[in-house]
Amino acid sequence: MTFPTLPEAFKGLRIVHFSDLHFGFHFDIKQLMSVAEKIQAEQPDIVCFTGDLVDYALGSHNKEISSVLNTIRAKYGCYAVLGNHDYYGDASAVAAVLEAGGFRCLRNSGSRVQQGNQSIWIAGVEDMWEGTPDLKAAMNMVKKEEWVLLLSHAPDFADVAVLESIHLQLSGHSHGGQVRLPLIGPLASVPYGVKYPCGLYQVGKDKSFALYTNRGIGVSVRPIRFMCRPELTVLTLV
Repeated sequence: MTFPTLPEAFKGLRIVHFSDLHFGFHFDIKQLMSVAEKIQAEQPDIVCFTGDLVDYALGSHNKEISSVLNTIRAKYGCYAVLGNHDYYGDASAVAAVLEAGGFRCLRNSGSRVQQGNQSIWIAGVEDMWEGTPDLKAAMNMVKKEEWVLLLSHAPDFADVAVLESIHLQLSGHSHGGQVRLPLIGPLASVPYGVKYPCGLYQVGKDKSFALYTNRGIGVSVRPIRFMCRPELTVLTLV
């Protein structure tokens, strides 16, 4: 992906993006280990997880999940936001599992990545459906003209984010529809995942704001995917 304003120190930055594991609904520790191995094999500079770690509840797997997540290493760190399903049980407990797994869980907050005298800002907002996203809070420490990556579980938050000085938004939530048909696309959509169901979008009048919606890895409601494979996204920024 090309961004003319990306700082020179971060050109070639390799981001691995995954989303929507829905642990507990046809997704277990063994599968999580496989995902972690695939992520690590990509030698990421940054790893981003965009929510729905669990389907409805953590159960008794807190320590196991954190232990597997801790096997993922990235040069500039691992970052996450919560998805709507993460709120159905105990959102703070899910955030704690992510943090214990080495992921900084951004709940209307941000983090600066520094390389020499140049930096980028990684912001994360709460979920649009079950949380209260506050982009101003997530951006309140951004330096003037700093390059910004935003994590939002809901892709349709792009219509809010495009009004701010953000360059790239990573999202999940929609699962790409789970079931897709040629020419028709997804047969079903979810609130806040309607406009941008999967793939890359250029949003706004000048098309300077990029959104990438990941199809997710797990499933929910129905244990089926058709013409909508699970996705692990590798983005190289130039």
